[in-house]
Parts: sequence; C-alpha cells; structure tokens
Amino acid sequence: MMGTFGGALDARKIDASGGRLTASVTGEVETDGGVLVIKRIHVSMRLQAGEEVREVVERVHGVFANNCPVYRSIASAIDITSSYELVEG
Repeated sequence: MMGTFGGALDARKIDASGGRLTASVTGEVETDGGVLVIKRIHVSMRLQAGEEVREVVERVHGVFANNCPVYRSIASAIDITSSYELVEG
C-alpha cells in the first residue's frame, strides 16, 4: 500500500522518495475455530512534507487504496485501514 500511495503522490509532484515516506503496520489476529486468522490491518504512513501539500495528500489518501493490488487482493477478507501524518522536514 505504501508503494501505491507513494507512486500516487509522485505523480502529483509530491516527493515521497528517499525515505520521505515511511510506514508502520499493525495487525490484529483472532482465533477462529482454533486457527489464528488476521482480522484487521492498519497502515500508518508518515510523509515528510510541508503543509502546502496537505489538501492534495488528503485527496490521494482518500482514493489510492482502490488502485492498490495488495488492498484489492485481500480487502474482502481482512479489514484494512490506513492513515497518514505530515511531518515537517
């Protein structure tokens, strides 16, 4: 998901390369019939950029997942959410 988000930002001339975009991922696992099953995944992304790009980043964040192969492949089985944070730098 981070690659798709970064690519969408780059396409809009927002530099997400060189470590400017990072992510941490949290998963929640539950037992289903004695089997461990991933139920939820949250991707928290951090982008080093100024406030002037916030509106574009917000718009991209609202639509990028539908163009992400990973999201499209597993979203029907696992609840996947994401968030982003802008960090001055």
